[in-house]
This record gives sequence, C-alpha cells and structure tokens, in this order.
Amino acid sequence: MSDLSTFPLRLPKHVKESAALLAKREGTSTNQFISLAVAEKIASLKAREYFAECAKHADMDKFLAILNRPHSPTPYPGDEMPGQ
Repeated sequence: MSDLSTFPLRLPKHVKESAALLAKREGTSTNQFISLAVAEKIASLKAREYFAECAKHADMDKFLAILNRPHSPTPYPGDEMPGQ
C-alpha cells in the first residue's frame, strides 16, 4: 500500500454535500474525490510555476516571428497577443 496520512478537514456543509454528490456521479468515494481535487490543484499550481519560469527564458522575438510567419492562420478573436 502507498504512503497515506489522515487529515481532519473542515468543509462548509454545502461544499461537502456537493463533493459527495459529484463523487457519487463519478462512481467514487467522497474521500477519493476530494483527494483527486487537491492533487489536480497542486498539479495546476506547479504547472503555472513551471510555465512562468520557462517564460523568463523565452525569446519573445523568435516566438513572435513564428506566430507572424507568412501563411500562419489568423488568430481566433480573443487569442491575439496583448498589444496587437
């Protein structure tokens, strides 16, 4: 078995009820549902940190040259680069 620990968690009643309902729809336990939600949040925050670090090293001139190369499709509305 993997390393597990217990953690007493206080949730607002409506949050726990929603989690329990969604867990049931997903065919899993409330505990597993909440555990997965926390894992997804951790992954999201780590990804944001990773991409922020990568952006520090990005060559924006090369990036824009790729985006603006001839025969590139026009961005969809809302996908334009800031300031363009």
